[in-house]
Amino acid sequence: MPQWDHFPSAGLATFLTLHDIHQATTEFTPPPNGHTTQHLPHAQNESPDTPVRRLIQDTRNKGYETICLPLTTEKWKERWEGMCLLPSSPIKEEPESADVDTKKKEIARAAELWRARPCFLPDEALQQELAYASYLSIHTVILPAPRNRSHVASYARIINNCLKNTPYLYLSVRLPIYNPTILHQAQAHTGSGLGLAVSPASTPALIVSPDPSTPSQSTQNGISPESEMNATWEMWDVIRSICDYNTRLTLTLDLTPPLPSKLGVLSKWAAESVRYIFLPASTFIANTKGYPVLPKPTQSFIRDSMIHRPTVILAEVTSDKHSRGGEAAYSQYIKFLEKTSAVVRNAQKEGTVEHFAQGYQDYLQAPLQPLMDNLQSITYQTFEQDPVKYERYEEAIFRALMEWPVEGRIVCCVAGAGRGPLVARCLNAVQRSGKEVFVYAVEKNPNAYVTLQQRKDREWGDKIKLLFGDMRSLDIPEPADILVSELLGSFGDNELSPECLDGAQRFLKPTGISIPSSYTSHLAPLSSSKLYNEARASKNAVESLETPYVVMFQAVNILSEDKLGCGAKIQECWEFEHPRRDGVMATVVVDERGLPLTNNHNVRSARLRFWIPHAGVLHGLAGYFEAVLYGNIGLSIHPHRKDQISKDMLSWFPLFFPFKEPLYLPSNSELQVSIWRLTNERQVWYEWHAESFLTVPLAPPGVKSDSDGTPTSGAQGQGWAASSPLSVPSPLADDDGFFSSSTTAGGNGGGASGSTGGEGSTIGTRRGSSSSGIRTPGRVNRSVTLPHVFGGGGVGGGASAGAGGGFEVVKIGHTSLHNPGGRSSWIGL
Repeated sequence: MPQWDHFPSAGLATFLTLHDIHQATTEFTPPPNGHTTQHLPHAQNESPDTPVRRLIQDTRNKGYETICLPLTTEKWKERWEGMCLLPSSPIKEEPESADVDTKKKEIARAAELWRARPCFLPDEALQQELAYASYLSIHTVILPAPRNRSHVASYARIINNCLKNTPYLYLSVRLPIYNPTILHQAQAHTGSGLGLAVSPASTPALIVSPDPSTPSQSTQNGISPESEMNATWEMWDVIRSICDYNTRLTLTLDLTPPLPSKLGVLSKWAAESVRYIFLPASTFIANTKGYPVLPKPTQSFIRDSMIHRPTVILAEVTSDKHSRGGEAAYSQYIKFLEKTSAVVRNAQKEGTVEHFAQGYQDYLQAPLQPLMDNLQSITYQTFEQDPVKYERYEEAIFRALMEWPVEGRIVCCVAGAGRGPLVARCLNAVQRSGKEVFVYAVEKNPNAYVTLQQRKDREWGDKIKLLFGDMRSLDIPEPADILVSELLGSFGDNELSPECLDGAQRFLKPTGISIPSSYTSHLAPLSSSKLYNEARASKNAVESLETPYVVMFQAVNILSEDKLGCGAKIQECWEFEHPRRDGVMATVVVDERGLPLTNNHNVRSARLRFWIPHAGVLHGLAGYFEAVLYGNIGLSIHPHRKDQISKDMLSWFPLFFPFKEPLYLPSNSELQVSIWRLTNERQVWYEWHAESFLTVPLAPPGVKSDSDGTPTSGAQGQGWAASSPLSVPSPLADDDGFFSSSTTAGGNGGGASGSTGGEGSTIGTRRGSSSSGIRTPGRVNRSVTLPHVFGGGGVGGGASAGAGGGFEVVKIGHTSLHNPGGRSSWIGL
């Protein structure tokens, strides 16, 4: 299989039909007697002894690594359809002869008696096919999509049963990437006949979309294109949820339908277990020279899908749909898309995070415990491979020295020297500046201190003085002008930089500076079935799902987007500043050594609101940090700013806060995330929680309710009830701080009134405004009618707002509180 310079690559497969097998059987000539193929790997060059083996050999010669072919014949399917399927509603046809009618009755009676057996199961046909696949040592069976949306739960239940009965077989559900009109959303048969109506468990049939120029039924019925785009993903979500996220259940995406020009709504597939991509020749178009190429949206989607290393199944490529290129042109084009995808280019380019992190994508790593554990040399070596971080530090120190306002000797202290890379960069900056500087280096790891002593003897000499001990309790000979430290974690403060620098700041003169001077933590809601499965794979799933992990994200989807009134796609939680300038430290009680008696001043909390434009499942939170070293020099792993601040920095991957229960979020919903950084005398830990909300139209004037709350007015009220089901108002209606502003729509389309926060106001005050470090929301009215929350009239549209008097926010779900009291994960002081 071709590789990305020794990295895993996508695969190519061809789709064979029963017609292809029949044609190969007709043209097949068996080898002479005595020259049959031995069924051993070393005998692959022998003459094939069956038509299917001949097909396999031919596909290998064409460069395919895998073939996809039917398991059964048409006769098999007809037999099972006759034995398992009940007839649908009776259809009036022309009278048949008595003999034909009698024969049909006998067949129907035999089938009914067979179905009445105590051992009969509705998935028996599928079980037999899977048993045959196992007999043939086939590793994956691709199943057809459900034919009826109302039967998806039954479909998923059967798949779940098959996964339990075939422990070594992978099952992959083939779904079109969108467009539910091809899934025959008919109502289930509700006749009084006995038995079960089961869709035929047969070989996957080619799923063909209707003509895109023809208006779909959903469009004619007024359903939004967003709902149509989400329909098949929501079916997949039901299937994999009922199957409890089984790792042997994967997804085959059918790209037969033409893709939209904007792929935002399809980004959710990045977070799913896409193993195969089905790509028929009919999806290709001819370029000016007649060769097959894909439309630009499909090109972009396949390039983005290379994060999954999928196998692309090419179908109908021998049907001469395009005038030039032949069958080989399709596979060559797919390989071209793979080579030009960003994920492949970055993986091949040295110096990039993607190249450095090969093998660590979506791999969960426990954060470091820098105060409890002494790091190993290999850990230091890994971090020291990052040239960007140390270049940024050197530039920050150099700039600070050049802008130092006082002439004379400058004292610099490196707190947490490790094996010495920061010391070396500090000395480089001193040499560049030409200033008179003396450097102290503090390190508590006795093993790393040995390395520092060796480097002092060989490289640094009398330019520095080494000090062994914990920076929180150690004293240095003289106060420092500049304090340099590299104690940051993936979330900024998750490796106890605030607690460490509380002690180290005793070294600083009142006019001294710290590098870094501040750092902020950031969050975003994330979907990833792979990370969710990885987090719960531990023997103690509860503890594992309450532990933050360092992860190089790849197969993930950030669910939020920027929205005025809700906030940014990725939002800031809190900030730590060193030395703290807001006067809080002046009120902190310290002991005789200048150390705080408690750690309460490092407690933080944040409550963030995110807009979810497209339906998805919340599996966790993505955590990032951004640090200001000095002036405008900084470090960042924030996805939107890292390339401008510290491009290709390798030292930190993001932090993943998992949720124990996946939380479904519909389109145009809001997510409120609460997170706390808490502490006691021995530990620091995080707790997190999420709630989801949706705006729905208020009842139109004149609609009354029964005692149970059901609208009971006339035709107008009934129509409203059918389109906008009532929900229980959110308990947060009593929480002034949840809403940044509040308005009430005037009757007959009148203007808004009663606004207190303004459309652009945000949930939290500016950082540093609270002495406790806790973000507190602004005060607003208690009204929950928020027509502007989602823009454009909200979910129900502007017209409904004018007629119905606005919208109300209803709570639709929440998670449990994770890691209460630090019961599962904490960082030791």
